[in-house]
Amino acid sequence: MITAETIIIGGGPAGSTCAWKLRQAGRDVIILDRKPFPRLKLCAGWITPKVLRDLQIEPQSYPNSILTFDKLHFHFFGRRIPVRTRQYSIRRYEFDNWLLQRAEVPVHTHTARHIHRDNSKYLIDDAYRCTYLIGAGGTNCPVYRTFFEARNPRAIEMRISTMEEEFAYEYVDTNCYLWFMENKLPGYSWYVPKGNGYLNVGIGGKFAAMKFREETIKKHWDLFKIKLGRTGLVSEHKFQNKGYTYFLRQNVHVPRIDNAFILGDAAGLATRDMGEGIGPAVESGILAAESIILNQEYTLSSITRYSLFSLLRLNFLTKFI
Repeated sequence: MITAETIIIGGGPAGSTCAWKLRQAGRDVIILDRKPFPRLKLCAGWITPKVLRDLQIEPQSYPNSILTFDKLHFHFFGRRIPVRTRQYSIRRYEFDNWLLQRAEVPVHTHTARHIHRDNSKYLIDDAYRCTYLIGAGGTNCPVYRTFFEARNPRAIEMRISTMEEEFAYEYVDTNCYLWFMENKLPGYSWYVPKGNGYLNVGIGGKFAAMKFREETIKKHWDLFKIKLGRTGLVSEHKFQNKGYTYFLRQNVHVPRIDNAFILGDAAGLATRDMGEGIGPAVESGILAAESIILNQEYTLSSITRYSLFSLLRLNFLTKFI
């Protein structure tokens, strides 16, 4: 039996950030993840200046690829609207692995299947024991399913279905593009250049709305591929896209039960307008660590709910810089 004060299930930004903060405070932490790092993670990889501040990262000192965007190019009903801002793109393959390495905690490759309480402790597959249990394993996190699903049911209306691909590509256009509600998609599509010659393109929309109209995300993906080719953004590429689902921000009534916590996508924290997940994941990781270290309440009420508000506010401020 392997024992630690805190065991975190999930090594993404939520879990690694929580581990980093706990380790800084001298706490005993182990991370469990079902797959080893580094690994491909489907994600547009768009991060905000706040994410970098929260993680205490200076862009120029980050050792992996990172691109800076001084504008985001929004498209609404065929009209292009450039918005001056400051945003960044990273590759999750590099970013997640670097955050884990920086946390300097043991990472065990283990798929958590059975979790139960044993007096004041938590037992995981009768192989691991801890006092504090952190659920940071994404939408299908076993901590959420075991302890939180009944207390925090997820609304199907907030479920997002996506398709995307990240691949090596000699892109010419270095801008970041976002297309909203094209072909009546209840969501948006994106074109996000990455460093070291990688590109991420994808599409996401509300599953329930598409189902009501008897549409699929695959139909919209096929239309998006045609658009990428027609505009010259991506040509002569054989797509090998994959899909996944997650949930937009809802009211998380109970983020902590006894000494069990849920963070990031396990809590369903992606912003309601843009589906941004990295920022809320990082914020929740910090809050959970502080709750353990300082023995204080764990609440998610302060976590960012909307992305566009911060983008527009930054746009206003940069006019005076």
